[in-house]
Amino acid sequence: MKKEYQEYLNPTFINKIDNLSLRAKLVVEGFIIGMHKSPYHGFSVEFSEHRPYGFGDEIKYIDWKLWGKTDRFYIKQFEEETNLSCHLILDKSLSMDYGSNELTKFEYSKSICAALSYLMIKQQDAVGLTTFDDKIKKVIKPKSKTSQLNLLLKTMHNSSTGGETNISNLLHGLAESINKKGLIILISDLLDDEHKVMESLRHFRYKGHEIIVFHIVDPKEKDLDFNQNMNFIDLESNYNIIADSRLVKENYNKAFKKFSDYYKNECLRDKIDYNLVSTSESLDKTLLQYLIKRSQINK
Repeated sequence: MKKEYQEYLNPTFINKIDNLSLRAKLVVEGFIIGMHKSPYHGFSVEFSEHRPYGFGDEIKYIDWKLWGKTDRFYIKQFEEETNLSCHLILDKSLSMDYGSNELTKFEYSKSICAALSYLMIKQQDAVGLTTFDDKIKKVIKPKSKTSQLNLLLKTMHNSSTGGETNISNLLHGLAESINKKGLIILISDLLDDEHKVMESLRHFRYKGHEIIVFHIVDPKEKDLDFNQNMNFIDLESNYNIIADSRLVKENYNKAFKKFSDYYKNECLRDKIDYNLVSTSESLDKTLLQYLIKRSQINK
């Protein structure tokens, strides 16, 4: 990938851009250009309204112009066949306000949401947004209109962290309220009772939804790489404890691995896509996971 586009996927660089719409555009366009020069084949962004010709398809629906460009047969798809209904569920609880550098988990998550929204709208997918902490704060129902993107980006831009985490109860309620089967994308640090969170995710699966989970963590939150005496403060309860990170690091790392492995293994068992994402990682990982899931759904 060219250096000038590679930096558009760098979370630290992209976070310096205050305009969320420009952030989303730079990330998605940098990602698309990178895909043409990467080993990620088969996830076409350009041909979202087409699918490969298969046995039994009507010849009259072949896109001959596309055949002339690609030397392959593609079938034109109608809007109801291509449209995917997606619900972005964004955690805005106080724990998401943590960042060991200038980039917090919440700002990173907003960049993910913005880029995914931009990509979905460009592919004519319907996308909505739900933000929550201990309560549901905002619900925007999925639509595929261009005006929807402006509404989503404005809502994200104006969102700030607040309140404690209450993932499981809120997800159960959302699972009951969303009637049309679609794609659920949860973006959260998952700092809640992991057993209850998994039960709420299974509720979505029971209702027939596909699910992607982006488990957002800060690098130091993941590795406890401080190497000094630290005053650790719970952002949601203000409970604090002073500890020498060098003495507790080994046990902490084991506990964190057990915590994340539980999500990983349980999600795998329930056919939920689980992704542990550090805020230091390039943003293309999240876009690629969406395209992979989208291609699986449309098969």
